[in-house]
Amino acid sequence: MNLPNHDAKLTFDSPVGAITLLAKDNKVVFLTMGSDITPDFGKASVLQDAKKQLTNYFKGKNKDLNFATELKGTDFQRAVWKEIEKIGFGEVTTYAEIAQNIGNPKAVRAVGGAVGSNPVPLIIGCHRVLGASGKITGYSGGDGLPTKRWLLALEGIETKD
Repeated sequence: MNLPNHDAKLTFDSPVGAITLLAKDNKVVFLTMGSDITPDFGKASVLQDAKKQLTNYFKGKNKDLNFATELKGTDFQRAVWKEIEKIGFGEVTTYAEIAQNIGNPKAVRAVGGAVGSNPVPLIIGCHRVLGASGKITGYSGGDGLPTKRWLLALEGIETKD
């Protein structure tokens, strides 16, 4: 995995495994779940803010993660991620709906690829994207589908397998 350029790192435990946050110029540029705990480095106040917000999210106390991020991706990926950002806590959408909303209804598979390459899951809630019939589909964060199911359950979303 190619990690984005970063100047600070923070790792902490969560209900979905260790969360690692990377920051560059005091903006979160990467988040991974289920990572190994390795030494933190650098100074970025956004990392402590992100940790606090995420910890409260996992406790069900915070429904809106709103710390500074900077995402690198293609225009298509950024369009998909921007659409996912519109999905609120406890809400879901489908890959097909995202493709329709970005004006490219035949790009459902490409939308899936962009969802899977999301550098900041949880912040951009890609766990809220389901298959066409509302079925739970792949998830690259943490332990995969068990992590996605846990996150959806936290938000009160019932899923179909």
